[in-house]
Amino acid sequence: MRLDKFVCKSTALTKAQVIAAIARGDVTVNGEVITDIATQVHENNGITLLGEQLYPRPFRYLLMHKPSQTICSNIDEVYPSLFNYIDIERPQELHIVGRLDADTTGLVLITDDGRWSFNITSPNKLCPKVYRVQLRQPIDASAKQLFAQGIKLQGEAQLTAPAMLTIVDDKQVLLTITEGKFHQVKRMFASIGNKVVSLHRESIGSVTLDVDEGQWRYLTVDEIKALSQ
Repeated sequence: MRLDKFVCKSTALTKAQVIAAIARGDVTVNGEVITDIATQVHENNGITLLGEQLYPRPFRYLLMHKPSQTICSNIDEVYPSLFNYIDIERPQELHIVGRLDADTTGLVLITDDGRWSFNITSPNKLCPKVYRVQLRQPIDASAKQLFAQGIKLQGEAQLTAPAMLTIVDDKQVLLTITEGKFHQVKRMFASIGNKVVSLHRESIGSVTLDVDEGQWRYLTVDEIKALSQ
């Protein structure tokens, strides 16, 4: 973790105040004054501010049911931020794990633990994400094999990683993917001549959406551990 982030996470200071304190030489790491805010530190290091030992606040792990027409951002943009639905201290310290498009609903994970979120978003970790997809045109059962082999997306040389397609009815499917390419689900169906009408993420790994739209809760210890592997 960067030194400035560690001090922010251990105090009530703003980022600007932390940067100024580090520049003044108010912060030591293992007894040495450090003035480079980008210095990498570990929770086990002895880090002080004006001689007082600092201890970072515990990481936070949230699950939310994202409504449509909201964005996965910490601030409002063209659409309102989903953080408008979350009443929590220091929301600026949190980030969204694997973003959804504005018109996509469903499960979103939110945390301030970067190493934990990397385990979920890195394609090498093969963390499965399940989407319920409503299509404009009926889908043929032969699409299962196409998705299992990987789909050629427009503008990309390599096929997508193998995906599992479960047909619910002629225009509704469940799609399980382990990647998170830009607009991936919509582009996969466009590649086989179909169009996504609505998209909803139901689960990430073993964590399943279980709160109403616009609601959120903290993850359980078991859920956090399951997504750490």
